[in-house]
Amino acid sequence: MYQFFVADEQVCDEKIYINGSDVNHIGNVLRMKPGDNVRISDGSGRDYFCHIESISKDEVCAVIDETDENGTELSNDIYLFQGLPKGDKMELIIQKAVELGIKEIIPVAMKNCVVKLDEKKAANKIKRWQLIAESAAKQSKRSVIPSVHMPISWKMVFEKAKELDTVLVPYENERGMQATREIISGIEKGKSIGIVVGPEGGFADTEIAEVDEAKNMHRISLGRRILRTETAGLATLSMLVYELDE
Repeated sequence: MYQFFVADEQVCDEKIYINGSDVNHIGNVLRMKPGDNVRISDGSGRDYFCHIESISKDEVCAVIDETDENGTELSNDIYLFQGLPKGDKMELIIQKAVELGIKEIIPVAMKNCVVKLDEKKAANKIKRWQLIAESAAKQSKRSVIPSVHMPISWKMVFEKAKELDTVLVPYENERGMQATREIISGIEKGKSIGIVVGPEGGFADTEIAEVDEAKNMHRISLGRRILRTETAGLATLSMLVYELDE
């Protein structure tokens, strides 16, 4: 069943009205017809199972058959602070993090980042990354589309971390999975979680020193092997899904 997203105001009584580029996609690409079933999310975590009533040039009208108030979202809001990686690795990270249930993805400029984005380049990247997040949300039947933010500084990570209940920092020099298990198993459902991942060059010594001074930031191990930057955040997120998803 195909998935689509609408704004809350597009949900009216027992019907939902789809506008914009999805109209062409439904009618001309997917070649759907009245009577076909669709899944629609309003961005608030609520899902609707519908059938198409009519398709016009500018609008698709779908009738609501069933409403799922719970949706598919995790009970914990998880934020990925990702050190800017090289090449197209960020696209993979975004796609898979969205599939696993991330709420927001925040690129971070760190000392060992090779990639440097000025404001114009960053804005263009964000547009593409947000489209990737939307596509992944549709494919994985998410109830919301996660946001991809403009890159922030390392200093800003700590400002945002103060707003979260727990922040996990996978670190290649941290040893012992038992501490990781204890930290993750101690996270309560409903609490907000941050994951901070370094770039290809890893965290600078000064950055790790600042992590150690922060009250709610915890260095964790992901095992005895060294994981790539595009693997570390996804591995951490997978552990959290195993522990917290219903």
